[in-house]
Amino acid sequence: MVSMAPARRLALAVGDPNGIGPEIALKALAALPAQARERITLFGPRAVIGRNAEQLGLGALLRDLRLVEAGALPDSAAQPGRIDAAAGASAVASATAAIAACRRREADAVVACPHHETAIHQAGIAFSGYPSLLARVCSEPEDRVFLMLVGGGLRIVHVTLHESVQHALSRLRPELIAAAVRAGARACARLGIAAPRIGVFGINPHASEGGLFGPEDRDHVEPAVRALRAEGLRIDGPQGADTLLAQRGHDLYVAMLHDQGHIPVKLLAPNAASALSIGAEVLLSSVGHGSAMDIAGRGIADPGAVLRTIHLLSGMAPENIPS
Repeated sequence: MVSMAPARRLALAVGDPNGIGPEIALKALAALPAQARERITLFGPRAVIGRNAEQLGLGALLRDLRLVEAGALPDSAAQPGRIDAAAGASAVASATAAIAACRRREADAVVACPHHETAIHQAGIAFSGYPSLLARVCSEPEDRVFLMLVGGGLRIVHVTLHESVQHALSRLRPELIAAAVRAGARACARLGIAAPRIGVFGINPHASEGGLFGPEDRDHVEPAVRALRAEGLRIDGPQGADTLLAQRGHDLYVAMLHDQGHIPVKLLAPNAASALSIGAEVLLSSVGHGSAMDIAGRGIADPGAVLRTIHLLSGMAPENIPS
């Protein structure tokens, strides 16, 4: 059994119903003490969740859970391991219902199991990850909701995310960088770090080496850091990502590009990181791994990342989360 500190109320969305989401959601709930489960509501297609519960021998657990029907799936589309537009639409529907519950103050945060982007795009839904969905449901501009990975002792917020490097570079401006840092600092405060020390990665190697490798850091990152320092944030940079990470002297790191942040976290916490969507009124976290279609329906998926994410959003101090 996993012990848990006094918890916020959580809305747990099952993600793609044809992936491992329903399985790891149920396994994670089964690992929690009863008083912790009472503060968690499960969102997803009841029939799929029921079949997973029976396969896992968790039928009795299901009868005691708080379950909200969301993203109902036709039987013809409900096939473990199958990439299907209906399953993609279901994942979006269950996450949307969980976010809406938070907006109604029926829950305090959302934990979302893995989605499958191809299935969602097959459904014709514009989607570039949970941050974009959170922004849309909360009526926030998409460029004000960011992804923060937590794992392996690191917290890294990403200024840009699922886009080509060329497109990301075209969007990097002082205002966007500063917005990502502010969102990261607020998220740290919600996780118990009131005044985080922040390290900002450069865009180019060695943060452009004084202009030797280009003007981008001078033109975009340095003005953002100066402005944020004037606001009172404890912030260093820009410096090369390798240098800052080697120092391990910061509570929060700021990555300019997707791989700058994902590689170190996934190297240190493979399949165990939490992926927080930050900047909107609702705090949402998914897991730092995919829907594992290759093992869906086999009952062998590891729920560890979901458990760590539940602990993270329930109020347990980040440094006490198993990695």
